[in-house]
Amino acid sequence: MRSSRQLARGKGFTLDLVTCVDDHRGWSRPEVGRAHRMVLVHRGAFRRMADGRPAAVDPTMAYLGAPGEEERFAHPAGGDVCTSLSLSPALWRTLAGDGTRLARPTVYVDARFELAHRRLLAAARAGDPDFALVESLLSLTSATLTQLAGPATPAAAPTPAPGPAGSPARSPVRSPVRSPAAIAEAAREAISADHPAAAGLLPLAELLAVSPYRLSRAFTRELGVSLTHYRNRVRVSRALDRLESGETGLAALAADLGFADQAHLTRTVRRHVGHTPAALRRLLASPVP
Repeated sequence: MRSSRQLARGKGFTLDLVTCVDDHRGWSRPEVGRAHRMVLVHRGAFRRMADGRPAAVDPTMAYLGAPGEEERFAHPAGGDVCTSLSLSPALWRTLAGDGTRLARPTVYVDARFELAHRRLLAAARAGDPDFALVESLLSLTSATLTQLAGPATPAAAPTPAPGPAGSPARSPVRSPVRSPAAIAEAAREAISADHPAAAGLLPLAELLAVSPYRLSRAFTRELGVSLTHYRNRVRVSRALDRLESGETGLAALAADLGFADQAHLTRTVRRHVGHTPAALRRLLASPVP
């Protein structure tokens, strides 16, 4: 079941919070997109099929949808909460230009990109859709189009179609793993699912039945960042979630997320986002000025 709540509306755009509580591996019935949309995952994960190309979508991978595009969705990991930004044809042309053709529908969301997403939500809460919200929207859209128009950061790797609806949940890792894209995809899923083997490169390679060297090379080739960087980026996302909820115990937070200590957490968060955890807590709790 899917529900949507409008967070804000402005000239040429709407911002909605979409909550899905489905739990099925099979693809849904086809849906036809009605607008240019950017969908960013706040919590959870799911799969999307568009133009015959499946992709895994989670807080590290957003997607752009187009009017008339046929989509199917699968939710093998349960529910999710997403931000959906819909743009009118006129605003899309203003932002992207006439005749824009995107090389791929998915875009890698690094920690700074995620912070821009969360600031967009904070701007929506501030109730200023004409200035503060639009500025945040432009920042987010520009970052997306710049990445998609530049040298290819490979899209989410294609994955096999889910099994029939109602089939038992399975491990996020599928074997055998062959192509670099499939290796990277399986590694992402294991990290996202917080699989015990994802705590280190060697056990993760063993889980995927590939050599550590091949895993490291394949991941960097497909995502454009190292496996270590990506794992830390996922942990930073979890830290942002806790900080946004008002977490005050940074030592406990560091331990919960697997950092060596509070200093390690602070260094990693600052490297990815550009702010300390304490500064982020204040930033995310306050509306955009």
